[in-house]
Amino acid sequence: MSKALLVAFAFFLSAASAWAEEWPSRPVTVLMGFPAGSGVDVVARMLQPSLEKSIGQRLVLDYKAGAGGNVASEVVANAKPDGYMFLLGTAATHGVNPALYSRLSFDVEADFTPISTLVDVSNVLTVNPDVIDATSVQDFIAKVKAAPGKYNYASTGNGTGTHLAFAEFNAKAGLDMVHVPYRGGPDAIQAVLKGDVCCIFNQVQTILQHWRSGKVRLLGVTTKTRVAAIPDVPTIDESGVPGYESYTWFAIFGPKGLDVAIAGKFNSAIKVALDDSETQKKLADLGNTPRYETLDQFKATVKRDRAKWADVVKAVGAKVD
Repeated sequence: MSKALLVAFAFFLSAASAWAEEWPSRPVTVLMGFPAGSGVDVVARMLQPSLEKSIGQRLVLDYKAGAGGNVASEVVANAKPDGYMFLLGTAATHGVNPALYSRLSFDVEADFTPISTLVDVSNVLTVNPDVIDATSVQDFIAKVKAAPGKYNYASTGNGTGTHLAFAEFNAKAGLDMVHVPYRGGPDAIQAVLKGDVCCIFNQVQTILQHWRSGKVRLLGVTTKTRVAAIPDVPTIDESGVPGYESYTWFAIFGPKGLDVAIAGKFNSAIKVALDDSETQKKLADLGNTPRYETLDQFKATVKRDRAKWADVVKAVGAKVD
């Protein structure tokens, strides 16, 4: 390498380092692939104040819902890696979607910089008692088995976590139910409340208000352990469907090529935000478990969950062209 090239390269490294040190010098945009009112939105808004405090800048939440989060993912995958555009992704966008969608214009590993997980989220089997008067998981299974093909269940879209959670539950419990996909969580929940469908597996945080008002019943959570926000609701596993477990995570991703120093600073800021006791309580009260991971840990999580969900998608036969 010539002396001139060495000088230029050194200058580039120096400039990049200074750039990273100054980050963030203006508001940071976090793109949301799911609509306002969704579980992703709830968590983002809950974490927004503590994250803004820890990074020292305003976070702008920008909504680009569609295609199971792929619309927002594509934007971030092609964004300038300057540290001012990130994605709030999920186990669905980066675990399920690569197996579910036959045509993705991006690679969930190669085209993103994983920053950190934020929370683990449990789903809960939620029923409208006016449609199916079940009081437990076993009672639900018995009533559905007594009327094969009669009951419809909602999901937040083909191949989403709510769809796969129910499909896997049906397979393990031997149930014959009809899947009705909706465009996002709010529409799916409204369908349950109106009685258009009997039930849904949906995130705890998005269903609590309807449960507290007596409009729905919660029969079982999808995680291996009970959820602190609803401690009296048993797990599906302990309710007679052994080995059943399904949960998702929410996380922050940057575009590929993001300066490692910026990625590290944002990762550290997330840890500070998640370590805040008030934030932890708010998250737990809605059924979320805070989950921080280092850059390397989160990169490994994405790779592992991509393989795991590929097996689930194949097993249930879900596909979106």
